[in-house]
Amino acid sequence: MKKVSIIDVAKQAGVSVSTVSLVLRQKGKISDATISKVRAAIDALGYVHNVAAANLRSNTSNLIGLILRDFSDSFSIKVMASIVQYLEQEGYMVFLGQPADEDEHLERCLLSFQQQGVAGVIYLASDPTTKHLPEKIRHCPLPLVVVSQSLMEENCNLVMRDNRQAASLATRYLIERGHRSIAYIGGDENDRIRQQRLAGFYGALKQYGLVMRDESTPACSGGTYAAGNAARQLLESNNNITALLCHSPDAMIGCISGIHQAGRTVGKDVFLAQQVALVGFEDMLHVNLTSPSFTYVSSASEENGRQAGSLMIRRLKDPELQFQRITLSGELVIRESA
Repeated sequence: MKKVSIIDVAKQAGVSVSTVSLVLRQKGKISDATISKVRAAIDALGYVHNVAAANLRSNTSNLIGLILRDFSDSFSIKVMASIVQYLEQEGYMVFLGQPADEDEHLERCLLSFQQQGVAGVIYLASDPTTKHLPEKIRHCPLPLVVVSQSLMEENCNLVMRDNRQAASLATRYLIERGHRSIAYIGGDENDRIRQQRLAGFYGALKQYGLVMRDESTPACSGGTYAAGNAARQLLESNNNITALLCHSPDAMIGCISGIHQAGRTVGKDVFLAQQVALVGFEDMLHVNLTSPSFTYVSSASEENGRQAGSLMIRRLKDPELQFQRITLSGELVIRESA
């Protein structure tokens, strides 16, 4: 069977080849009636547009490389899904890379992207202990957009969460509900997300004239056991604590156990001495299937993805675009735990 060409489509629609090309590329000022005729001809003939060949002829590409280092991080997974959805709606396709390290494997991933002709690279930063990008990413020859969970000291297109705002928002909400002794559980000492949230936490306490106590912000390794143990010890040594900010989903799950081991319960009633309010920093569907459902400050993961995709497209359309830093605030979602 003869392969249907763009010339066949033009003849079927009764328009020029250049008009069909403009419709396919969604360029130029074409009337809706003409677009409808071209699309009807495409459907009738079963024409398949060879995007790769068209990109080669025009020296453009609709391919975007996406690098995700940590598939265990729920925030990164949600951002990735949002990026893919947004870019596909805009006519782009995503190539996913997961290099095993920041050296040889990352270099190989970037080389593969170049060989496949990607137009730009979106990098999902996964190490919360560093304020710098890997060397291979910093010197990436392609247009670059970085998504980070924490503030990075890099001169690049950056989309990031406002951790200070998130912690301040959660703390002020608890204070306004009557809590006067609040603790922060989890995160390693050198975790920059933790450091930024503590700045917001302490700032809110100071704003309301409350005492700041370092012993009320125990750091601990990831995992539910460490967080549970830290919460239990803290509650046993200080009966006045009525609310906990939980660094991560694992910290929140661990805190539930620690609260129960300390002989107390999870709840929002500050006037019941045995109740301890819990607030997290991202939605956890698997936890919220239980009772009580948990109050949290949203991670804005979907918006992070949309902003990253949009910034990449703007960068491709305007190579001279100055670097932009987009900081996204979370929203408080009030449920049963606080």
